[in-house]
Amino acid sequence: MYPFMEAAVGDHIVVESEAVGQPDREGDILEVIQGETSVRYRVLWSDGHESVFTPGPGSTRVVPTTK
Repeated sequence: MYPFMEAAVGDHIVVESEAVGQPDREGDILEVIQGETSVRYRVLWSDGHESVFTPGPGSTRVVPTTK
């Protein structure tokens, strides 16, 4: 994720796979957690699991919901 890109609750997040042949991980952002130096997201993943995710550089893209 780029530092200037902001995500909001309801946006869709896609994490690119690090291994060839593995699918990307996708989910919906439930909460944006602002820290002093970084941002984390509480995500409901498409497999039904929920976790707090800290994006790394270049690995994540956010698809905004249309409002």
